[in-house]
Amino acid sequence: MGRTRVTRLTGVYHADGGLRGELAYVVGKLRGTAHCGLCDITHSPLRRKKEWQAYVGGLPVPFDTVHLNDRSAEVRAVTEGQTPCVVAHTDTGVSILVPASELDSVGGDVDAFSRTLASALDAHGLTLG
Repeated sequence: MGRTRVTRLTGVYHADGGLRGELAYVVGKLRGTAHCGLCDITHSPLRRKKEWQAYVGGLPVPFDTVHLNDRSAEVRAVTEGQTPCVVAHTDTGVSILVPASELDSVGGDVDAFSRTLASALDAHGLTLG
């Protein structure tokens, strides 16, 4: 039996977007009351990591990132209360591929995330493209 193809990946941050949401997250991070493992992977303290940009640019499918208040209804339905996470979109639906605990375990390292994503794809019988 062949592997199910992933047509798109969506990373869901554990923070709201927009100026107010971003500011609340930064203040919470400084106070130690807010954390997002996906943010640690995709961003340095000031901007998006160049190594993240290079990584997602080399994937055969789009990898979008969204904030809590920017999720589609479909993504919201499977991720509510389970963020941050990475979601796989396939012809059969949407499911969480990498949960928060696994995002945290890579410690913000893009290469470690790449390996984690590859392992998750394999474990779920999925392939990109």
